[in-house]
Amino acid sequence: MRAEIVQKIIAGGVIAVIRLSDSQRLRKVVEAIFAGGISAIEITMTIPNAVQVIEDLAKSMGEMIQIGVGSVLDAAAAQSAILAGAKYVVSPIFKPEIVALAHRYDVPAIPGAFSPTEIQTAHEYGADIVKVFPADIVGMAFFKAIKAPLPHLRLLPTGGVTLTNAGDWLKAGACAVGVGSALLDKKAIAAENYAQLIENAKILCRSIAEGRE
Repeated sequence: MRAEIVQKIIAGGVIAVIRLSDSQRLRKVVEAIFAGGISAIEITMTIPNAVQVIEDLAKSMGEMIQIGVGSVLDAAAAQSAILAGAKYVVSPIFKPEIVALAHRYDVPAIPGAFSPTEIQTAHEYGADIVKVFPADIVGMAFFKAIKAPLPHLRLLPTGGVTLTNAGDWLKAGACAVGVGSALLDKKAIAAENYAQLIENAKILCRSIAEGRE
């Protein structure tokens, strides 16, 4: 399962990072961006009742989307989310125990790292993809520089990714991108304008497709 999920994330090219405090609207948001072509959804642990949200989504949409858990800071949080139905674990930091826990359940681990040493160390501990965070600080040039001596790395930028530059990140060496606020327009969500979210997802997916041409 682990390798299959990694390949689905890479094939889709994007993980949508959801931090909504209103869990009731969250389902409609997920349905909208899925309609726009995005199937990898990261539910962050900063959401109220995040584990319950993951469980509900897994039951209702688990066959259609890849549900992951984000903002994971320890192995216990990873375990509770996995048992609720999370298919991959994302963290803003790198802790070997989180990677080990995820792999125990045959689930991909996507830890956060920043420097070349941190990124390579995460890889050596088994990270399936390494999340470069915050990516907007280092930019696309950093990805090109890292990939030159370390071409084996699978890198995913979070921070600084927009609807229209996602493809440029892929050209710079990312295997996929993480997108939050650029995709999930707060005003559109507040107005329940889910058509706008569908359009945002379509624009993002077009950018990714163009980045792979």
